[in-house]
Amino acid sequence: MKILKTIVFSLFALMFINAGLDKFFHYMPMPTDLPEDAKKAFEAMGNLPWLIPLVGFIELLGGLLVLFPKTRTFGAIMLFPVLVGILAHNFTIAPAAAGIGIAAVLLLIDFWIIFENKQKIKTIFE
Repeated sequence: MKILKTIVFSLFALMFINAGLDKFFHYMPMPTDLPEDAKKAFEAMGNLPWLIPLVGFIELLGGLLVLFPKTRTFGAIMLFPVLVGILAHNFTIAPAAAGIGIAAVLLLIDFWIIFENKQKIKTIFE
């Protein structure tokens, strides 16, 4: 089970490291068949020059933190708002079964990491 967790958490982390790096280097092509609302949303986000780099930085840092067991909980907490945003975007602006499914699986993995380390988080609120 420990090996499975390591593999799943590492793939989770690598997905966010890749997404974060893409925000800075733009090496993944943008889909051309996006709904009009999604195009407007991406255009609006692009008009705020600080938003995309901020999200990219959080994705990159959160992914790097999840890679290491000692900082995994903090990384999962950092990525939680990003995942909620991705899921909300996929439900409202660009509804597609594949996007919702991937976002839901990533959110479940994030919950798994947080639940597994609930004792670390519990001490913050005591």
